[in-house]
Amino acid sequence: MLSLHTKIATADTVHDELVLPYDQRERCRQRACLASGEEVALFLVRGTVLRDGELLTGEGGPAARVVRVVAAPEPTYLVRCRDATQLARCAFHLGNRHTRTEVGPGWLRIRVDPVLKEMLEGLGAEVAEEVAKFEPEAGAYGGGHGHHHDDDGHRGGLLAPVPVRQRIHRPSDLTAPAATAAATTPAEPA
Repeated sequence: MLSLHTKIATADTVHDELVLPYDQRERCRQRACLASGEEVALFLVRGTVLRDGELLTGEGGPAARVVRVVAAPEPTYLVRCRDATQLARCAFHLGNRHTRTEVGPGWLRIRVDPVLKEMLEGLGAEVAEEVAKFEPEAGAYGGGHGHHHDDDGHRGGLLAPVPVRQRIHRPSDLTAPAATAAATTPAEPA
């Protein structure tokens, strides 16, 4: 089975296509079938999102097979508004609900969700169901639409810096210093 694990910027020859809807293009470890029917294994860096047109390769060095990612058409809602202010208001409310949203000139696209459709129509938007390729915004830390390249030609992709080490605060962290201090402080004689 062919294993695909590396994004490349260009290739002289593309050997096959990998057609996937968005929810499968978000997965970094999975089995999938190429357009030819051949089964492949994807082993990508955690957090990788495959975008329409990207190229993947695996073992084999310079002679390795190259596969083009193709965004599969899927059910979506196309959102249009009477003006830019109303469109911004709809985008705000979708973002407030952490909804994956594709942004285009004068429109938004989301996955089919009747509750969100009702909300958007309540805001005065026109919402039409359509089958389309879905390419939502990656978000500030997700890379994606910015096509940055490292020195080796592979995509870097972060739109904002991420600290190498991030401290994760847990509720127990707040009480731990007091508990540690109490345990190490000698008791006063009675």
